[in-house]
Amino acid sequence: MTNVAVIYYSSTGSTHRLAQAAAEAAAQQGAEVRLRKVAEFAATGRAGSAEHAEATADVAEATLDDLEWADAVLLGSPVHFGLAAPQLMQFINTTSPLSIPGKLLNKAVSAFASGSAEHGGQVTTILALHNAICHWGSVIVATGSTDPVLYEKNNGNPYGASTVAGNRPGFIHDENAGAIAYQTRRTIEVAAALKAAASVPAAV
Repeated sequence: MTNVAVIYYSSTGSTHRLAQAAAEAAAQQGAEVRLRKVAEFAATGRAGSAEHAEATADVAEATLDDLEWADAVLLGSPVHFGLAAPQLMQFINTTSPLSIPGKLLNKAVSAFASGSAEHGGQVTTILALHNAICHWGSVIVATGSTDPVLYEKNNGNPYGASTVAGNRPGFIHDENAGAIAYQTRRTIEVAAALKAAASVPAAV
């Protein structure tokens, strides 16, 4: 059994939809799944943000326990000037009590993003999250260009699933849901391999 934590921030719903698709794909693989949003600390004022906050009020907020529990982690963020949202980074900035003692070492971690514009920073947001994964000592799991779903019209980067939402709150393309499902399965496979390797006694 693989423990999967999908931890995300979403202001108007597109990143939430990707996170939901990831959680559903993980459950279909037989994983134990925790879908967790990070705490909001500032009203964005964006169209649809109040409605999205109300619609997701029952989604539990992420804690360090969720990270420690997980074998596989998927991190999701909307694009903020080519970087991850400050809300998600605030959560990541609290993880030193886990990362410094090595409690995040060799976990399989992957990242996904949503943005309003094509070429609007989805890739740089994912790569920025990779920086944090390196500091944790976790293993970055990228999608690569390794499955037909990644070549469908509205997909197309080898780093992680992403969507171009435009000015449509809560929108993702159907192809993006397929990409995040593949990304989730791949992350679980890597996590299972790392977990199995860790259980093998060291040679003497």
